[in-house]
Amino acid sequence: MKLTVLGSGSWGTSLAVHFSSAGHEVTLWCRRAELAKQLRTERTNPQFLPGVELPASLEVTADMAATTPADAVLVVVPSHGYREVVRRYLDSLPAVSADSAEPLTLISATKGVEIESLARMSEVTAEEAAATRHSVQFAVLSGPNFAVELTAGSPTSAVVASADESLATTLREQLSTPSYRLYSSTDVVGVELGAASKNVIAIAAGIVAGLELGHNALAALMTRGLHEVTRLVLAYGGQRRTLSGLAGMGDLVLTCTGPLSRNRSLGVQLAAGKTSDEISAGTPMVAEGVRNSLAIARLAERRGVEMPITEQMVEILYRGKSPRQAVRDLMARELRPEAEL
Repeated sequence: MKLTVLGSGSWGTSLAVHFSSAGHEVTLWCRRAELAKQLRTERTNPQFLPGVELPASLEVTADMAATTPADAVLVVVPSHGYREVVRRYLDSLPAVSADSAEPLTLISATKGVEIESLARMSEVTAEEAAATRHSVQFAVLSGPNFAVELTAGSPTSAVVASADESLATTLREQLSTPSYRLYSSTDVVGVELGAASKNVIAIAAGIVAGLELGHNALAALMTRGLHEVTRLVLAYGGQRRTLSGLAGMGDLVLTCTGPLSRNRSLGVQLAAGKTSDEISAGTPMVAEGVRNSLAIARLAERRGVEMPITEQMVEILYRGKSPRQAVRDLMARELRPEAEL
């Protein structure tokens, strides 16, 4: 396939490297021209994916017009920048006539919710496609994936979801490789909300680790975290079984336990007494869970969904609450049957 990857952070670079090495024709777009030049000349991305060599076949550019046309476009940027990047890409396409044939295949690999509108990336994409009068078929790619392990060739799995089952199946077949096994789904809502929500639970997991509360606490947190994520997904029309799959339990386990998790790392530092602003200022990496905590809490409030762990993360991140006090408050909640969702 001819693929465009929009976003040269760690995950965007990793996907571009992997698919290029697998024989696809890939163009990687960088927002900053100086970074694109560095990647072209040095054939590495030391800031976001150090130690990984870019294949000679991988094209790198900061010119959006140079990324078209493509069989599929992967958007791999933080959620707060997703709308602008999609709009710029659609604006770079030729004008569409009323009888235009092939729709653009756009795949979101962004794990978040737009905080201003509370729109998922599928909804943002639909809005921007309508505004530019382009026909777009949407899919979302998500799962328990660390960038450095994918590029190292470690066995990795993910799920690609689209409301169009045939598209999800086609992408599953076209993009799977010997080391990257894809499963298909039609539950876009479940995959998107599962991916965004687990980042918030991962911050809590980092706090548990940083406070040295032990494995009992971590196991309980992850289990109850999956419960509240499931409640949210069901309230917005997603499917329960999605949360037992790669985009739910799989991604939650990885992000809550893996030392490479940005959100878990942020939680560890919060437990040490740092603020989220101090932590963010010390790294170019984006921990999506910080913004996601607000967005997910607001989505939950809209539908009357109880998400106590998420609510405590908002208190810590935005209202200065002590992590230890948040733990005490969670443990003091009203007792109830476990089966209640």
